[in-house]
Amino acid sequence: MSIQITFPDGAVKPFDAGITALAIAQGISPGLAKKTVVAKVNGQLWDLTRPITADSKLELITRDKPEALEVIRHDGAHVMAQAVQELFPGTQITFGPSTDSGFYYDFARAESFTDADLEKIEQRMRHIVKQDLPITREIWPHDKAIAHFEKAGEKFKAEWIREGIAADAEISIYKQGEQWLDMCMGPHLPSTGKLGTAFKLTKVSGAYWRGDKNNAQLQRIYGICFANDEDLKNYIKQQEEAEKRDHRKLGRALDLFHFQEDAPGSVFWHPKGWAVFQSLIAYVRKNLIQNGYQEVNTPDMMDRSLWEKSGHWENYGVNMFTTARDEERVLAFKPMNCPGHVQVFNQGLRSYRELPLRISEFGKVHRFEPSGALHGLLRVRSFTQDDGHIFCTPEQLLEEAVVFCRMTLAVYKDFGFDDVRIKLSTRPEKRIGDDALWDKAEKALADSLDSLGIPFTIFEGEGAFYGPKLEFVLRDAIGRDWQCGTLQADFNLPGRLGAEYVGDDGAKHVPVMLHRAMLGSLERFTGILIENFAGTLPYWLSPVQVMVAPIVSDADGYAIEVRDALRKAGIRAEADTSNEKITYKIREHSLQKIPVIAVVGRKEAEEKTVTLRRLGSERQEMLTLADAAQTLAAQGMIGG
Repeated sequence: MSIQITFPDGAVKPFDAGITALAIAQGISPGLAKKTVVAKVNGQLWDLTRPITADSKLELITRDKPEALEVIRHDGAHVMAQAVQELFPGTQITFGPSTDSGFYYDFARAESFTDADLEKIEQRMRHIVKQDLPITREIWPHDKAIAHFEKAGEKFKAEWIREGIAADAEISIYKQGEQWLDMCMGPHLPSTGKLGTAFKLTKVSGAYWRGDKNNAQLQRIYGICFANDEDLKNYIKQQEEAEKRDHRKLGRALDLFHFQEDAPGSVFWHPKGWAVFQSLIAYVRKNLIQNGYQEVNTPDMMDRSLWEKSGHWENYGVNMFTTARDEERVLAFKPMNCPGHVQVFNQGLRSYRELPLRISEFGKVHRFEPSGALHGLLRVRSFTQDDGHIFCTPEQLLEEAVVFCRMTLAVYKDFGFDDVRIKLSTRPEKRIGDDALWDKAEKALADSLDSLGIPFTIFEGEGAFYGPKLEFVLRDAIGRDWQCGTLQADFNLPGRLGAEYVGDDGAKHVPVMLHRAMLGSLERFTGILIENFAGTLPYWLSPVQVMVAPIVSDADGYAIEVRDALRKAGIRAEADTSNEKITYKIREHSLQKIPVIAVVGRKEAEEKTVTLRRLGSERQEMLTLADAAQTLAAQGMIGG
């Protein structure tokens, strides 16, 4: 029997039914077959050795493609599991998926894995790779799979099949060589040798069977894995650099903020950190005013009924904090500002002549995050957004989206982020509103980017429950990506909350609502900035911009005079009149990342001058006090 295989270039060729993708690749080119690690058949990833029995579309996925990396990492988990069971007989396997940077696998073992064990496991993995064991797929009936795992002492696998998989279902089994096997949906590489050597085991942590603390405790071994050794080396180097830039360490060292268990997921800002935070707000506020936004402030708590009308209670309720007092109605701490902004819009009869209406708020929102997910400023439970909403007519939507995109990219450039990627996230499975409205919203966002000539990537199904969104992803100084700004087109929420305007036809219409933020969470963005700049923030953002350091105690009075003059010019200045030597002062304040040190001595006091030393430069600059204040004040206005 012959089948037709359609290739990505449109070519269609006949093959015998049951041919494998590997055989097709070998027929095209031995070199291609060597580079190919998995296939895509009719849009689904497929083992290279799995027979193709019907007419199909076929794409051969080579090692350098993103889809290949997921399969390679999954194989890393399986090879690790085999290595563990060979080295430590009696250890039970559970499950091991791929991750964004590698893989992990959960094991049941009485003894704890040590760092020395990880080295042994990694060496055994390399041995298994060198053996180049064939990886083959078999389909077992339900009862056979249970019987096998029970006989092998794998109670977790047997339990999963018995309780989680229908009795009439068939089980996909993958073997590595003749001895070791695991239950898995696949796909996998054709042999262990295809995994390569670009992997490294990193740590062991605790886990629970099925993620339930009431179940058996397991041990989770993590590994990192890449398609080639160069990518692995670059990742390790990036992680080492990231460790140096960790905003939590720098936050403590620079006295910016701290966290404590009395307020999990909330920030205690110190004076210096609060100065940075307020500088961000001042900068964003300036941009919003220039672009026609009116700032508002809405309540932190609102009645449950409002969140039910908006759809948040049903779609987001598990992430919301609520009050629970007897004989009082339930109030919810706002996880978002949008319902409150609709209430502002609803005050009074609106006309189409008032649109677009742009309102903004630096609103504190509260969202429940699991304690294990909290991570310094980057993942908190209460945070401030540079939030804003635009109420407009459908005809104005495209232009408003264009203006926002231009403004947002300009803002990122001010912070030194020139490498920005944009994602268009489309309708998720769980959503409100009909498909016709979603069609309009998704098209408007795509058209706005097309009109600006900005490339973007579509992420199917990742939109918010009320509308599609654009997501702005920044790449930092060491190559990490951070999703920050968003623009979400919403044809649903305004109508649910009764928002209307009188059109030029005299009839009432529901406005389109654009949810937008440039920086997103200001707490998170502060953490990103600290890590991007390794704590050396730009002059205009630095909590202390200038430290005045007298050389001798005779100049202490003049140092205070200089500090006060700089403060009067709007510069965040301090004076160090301690008894330490000037070399010590310069070293200490340089370690504190203060961008400018103004050195003064007897001569400067007599001549009313200052000597400026800039962080990272050996060059010194002598200016009159008046000129120094004017120059430093002007430089402080770059962003703010």
